[in-house]
Amino acid sequence: MSGRVVVIGVGNPLRGDDGVGPATVEALRGLVPDGTVLTVSDGEPARMLDLWCGADTVVLVEALRAQPARPGKLHTFTAADAVSRTAATASTHTLGLGECLALAEALGQLPTRLVVHAMEVADVELGAPLSEAVRSALPELAHRVAASVRQGRGPNQEQ
Repeated sequence: MSGRVVVIGVGNPLRGDDGVGPATVEALRGLVPDGTVLTVSDGEPARMLDLWCGADTVVLVEALRAQPARPGKLHTFTAADAVSRTAATASTHTLGLGECLALAEALGQLPTRLVVHAMEVADVELGAPLSEAVRSALPELAHRVAASVRQGRGPNQEQ
């Protein structure tokens, strides 16, 4: 195992709360060990698989639309949890996380460890800023993602 960790902030920063993934990636700069790959994606499955190619640990940060909406509520899922739980929610992307993970599994491209940190959101209108609820929860989300990165680096990797 290389100990390579990739963090992918999924979302569109031009669509209000859907920008929580990219905003989290920005908040992580300087908080995670050198060598951690920080990137963003629109969630298209083939691009996601390319971004995490060769990684031992992948940490995805995603906006989650749930009913009833509880903007700012945080969730952490394993890959298996994400597939089963995202079936009952709505992605803000054409193809959701469940489809992306199913494709990765079918192609044998799931990383050794995959963690999904999701925040419930409400306003994903074009041109809207992050809502107050999402902005308020962003520091805790960044803290949780950074902890997942440290776990992925393992005890023998430079922190």
